[in-house]
Amino acid sequence: MRKQHTNPPGNSPSFDSEIDEGERRFRSLADAIPQLVWTASPDGTFEYCNQRWITYTGLTLEQSQRGDWRSLLIHPDDLQHWIDHRARGLERGEAFEGELRFKRASDDVYRWQLARGVPIKDANGHIVKWVGTSTDIEDQKQAQAAAESANRAKSDFLSGMSHELRSPLNAILGFAQLMASDSPPPTPSQQASIDQILRAGWHLLELINEVLDLAKIESGQVSLSQESVSLAEVMRECQEMIEPQAQQRGMRMSFPRFDLPCFVHGDRTRVKQILINLLSNAIKYNREQGSVEVTCSANTAERMRVNVRDGGPGLPPDKLAQLFQPFNRLGQEAGAEEGTGIGLVVAKRLVELMGGAIGAESTVGAGSVFWFELRSAAAPRVAAGGPEPAVLAKAQVQDGASPHTLLYVEDNPANLELVEQLIARHTEMRLLTAVNGKLGIALARTAQPEVIVMDINLPDISGTDALKILRDDPATAHIPVIALSANAMPRDIAKGMKAGFFRYVTKPIKLDEFMDALNLALEFAQVNQRQ
Repeated sequence: MRKQHTNPPGNSPSFDSEIDEGERRFRSLADAIPQLVWTASPDGTFEYCNQRWITYTGLTLEQSQRGDWRSLLIHPDDLQHWIDHRARGLERGEAFEGELRFKRASDDVYRWQLARGVPIKDANGHIVKWVGTSTDIEDQKQAQAAAESANRAKSDFLSGMSHELRSPLNAILGFAQLMASDSPPPTPSQQASIDQILRAGWHLLELINEVLDLAKIESGQVSLSQESVSLAEVMRECQEMIEPQAQQRGMRMSFPRFDLPCFVHGDRTRVKQILINLLSNAIKYNREQGSVEVTCSANTAERMRVNVRDGGPGLPPDKLAQLFQPFNRLGQEAGAEEGTGIGLVVAKRLVELMGGAIGAESTVGAGSVFWFELRSAAAPRVAAGGPEPAVLAKAQVQDGASPHTLLYVEDNPANLELVEQLIARHTEMRLLTAVNGKLGIALARTAQPEVIVMDINLPDISGTDALKILRDDPATAHIPVIALSANAMPRDIAKGMKAGFFRYVTKPIKLDEFMDALNLALEFAQVNQRQ
């Protein structure tokens, strides 16, 4: 090694010999480790490399000290970025690191490395030298890529399975709803059969949703939008949703009064999902004419606890220990109450993803308390001067007005027939149909419907591609397009809305939800016509 050390002011004459001894020990250590190790002078000039560097790169110390070693060793796509990155570190006198590909001499293959450079400074803060290491991370990179590929494949499988299961359910539930609301109405015997079909169909849909939800959580595909969530608002919405179910069973429900604002840190939709699950279970597994009590308290200075207490028969210790296990209904499989045995597992995973905890306490004969805790949060800030939300007036159909024209693009005959029967009940609407995307586009251009309902999975082009073509054509760009699809994963819905669909309605069709989306689209179309 070339001696470039001088005696800094205030150091003894033995300074060089001390550095040389330290350097000797450093090199012995560097040769014993599997990483590539190098040192450089304060200006970045290459001084030393360990034996692992020489073996891995095939470059001697003399070759490495020449300026062209970087172009010989570093992948061309990474070269300039690394040179610039290293230069900034040297200029600032700060540690730097980055990922880049080095060519391995044994097989001329580029492999990913994690390279770091650290300045060594004397007592006065002057840089004496730079020490760098490079660690081969190719195996980790490949494992990460394989995991990402597996996650994408699993996500695609879940989305496809959801679609395949929902499509036949759409026909079952859709036609059963039509039969239930037919005129003349079904006989009591027929109505009882229809009720059984609907009950089993909605239960199967719930099972599909919860299995997919759990699979998505377990594979790390759930993205949470965590923010300050008002417990008062969430509980009010849950109360409105769940009280009709309790009233049907003659049960009393009580919810806390929030005299002061109370916020927790979490995903608002998921907090509602967890609370609805606990409330539904409290009603299902309660006594006749029983009660459900919801309370909220600050368990610690940092955490809020929500308790859901029921007046049911309670659970013995052995069954209490089996809670939160997938598909374990604690012996209720033969009971009258339908369930999936998954809801509590999903709730537990979601609570934990939000940094909280969940649990239960129970006494046989006295009922159970299910609780969950989340971190307390401050009230969210409201941006001043924000725009007022747009308010759409209810569309009024004038007497004698021309019927509204709808176009439904769908290749599934059962789905087509279902929507045809539904629209036939509305004399103010006229339905056109197309069995593939290209026919739908052509019909949209000639018939100029007020609203288009579009399936996503079409035999020729996707509904999303068809939407893009419609949007790019001035003759059809103004027509609101509603997606109607069995692709019901949250990422599918988000992708559809980002693509520009006016609304995204999932199958099986819920008639009220479908008609609400249709009415909003018609109102939007009427507003556009007047402008």
